[in-house]
Amino acid sequence: MKVCVIGAGAIGGYLGVKLAESGAQVSVLARGKTLQAIQTRGWILEEGEKRLVAKVKASSDPQALGVQDVVIIAVKAHALADVAPMVSSLCHEETVVIPAINGIPWWFSHGMARFGVPARLDSVDPEGVIDQAIDSHRVLGSVVYPSCYSPEPGVSHHSSGTRLVLGEIASPSTAGGSTERLARVVALFNAAGLAAEQTDAIGRAVWEKLLGNVCFNPVSLLTGSSTDLLIDDPRVYEVFVALMNEVTAVGAALGLDISVAPPQRLAVTRKLGRVKTSMLQDAEAARPVEVQAIAGAFVEVARALNIETPIASTIYALARMRAQTFGLLKQ
Repeated sequence: MKVCVIGAGAIGGYLGVKLAESGAQVSVLARGKTLQAIQTRGWILEEGEKRLVAKVKASSDPQALGVQDVVIIAVKAHALADVAPMVSSLCHEETVVIPAINGIPWWFSHGMARFGVPARLDSVDPEGVIDQAIDSHRVLGSVVYPSCYSPEPGVSHHSSGTRLVLGEIASPSTAGGSTERLARVVALFNAAGLAAEQTDAIGRAVWEKLLGNVCFNPVSLLTGSSTDLLIDDPRVYEVFVALMNEVTAVGAALGLDISVAPPQRLAVTRKLGRVKTSMLQDAEAARPVEVQAIAGAFVEVARALNIETPIASTIYALARMRAQTFGLLKQ
């Protein structure tokens, strides 16, 4: 199967190298020092004591890579509008597109007019570029759980986790159902050593991950603290519980019920030990942060539903201002 990964950062590197090692015909769309590194020495994945090197076709020009069976978009949410116009040139009639991105994706609000949520979220796709460039019928929704970071261009380090949830993107509060292409893609990732699973409610899966993302990411940006320190502080713990209750309430209004209680969710993250969130890693590296797609999009959905989220709204306002002050907010 021909697979192109758009974006060769931490998650892109993890998925791309794993797929290449399993026998998939992988190519990557990258640029700058990352592209040069992959072309020179291969695409590298560090897993424990192992160092995997995949020799893949790499280019900054999608035309040079040709049409694909699967396109994985593994860029930061704020970079999606920049790469979205490249997707169509990688597609044949049955190509599947998998956005492996954080936060609330652009497709999430499709079909949610009955709840009062607009089809296009300004926090995610303000100009409608993504929606216009990517045919939604090609898209399989995904929720990516592996924790990775990129220590240098063209290198991904896998810290923990292999879970990947995939589903058809019907209205997020309704069943997307199982399809042949969904089963085929799940099998592709499982063959590569991931714990891939299919769901008929990908919207709920997005919301379940958001439960943690809305808490840990913006608060870590504001404090500079790892998740263990945040959870161990009783005052911050109370803030997290209140935040998660807000996320749960908004989800319930969309028909996305979450069965995990805040203390259970916090305990799961605490067991992982000292974890730096992706937003904190980006901030420390002076890279733009995903505050809009994670916190901003949640607040936007809540406001569309006329649900008050005072904790989330306050944290979003402060995190956004911090990002803007330090040049980390991409408009």
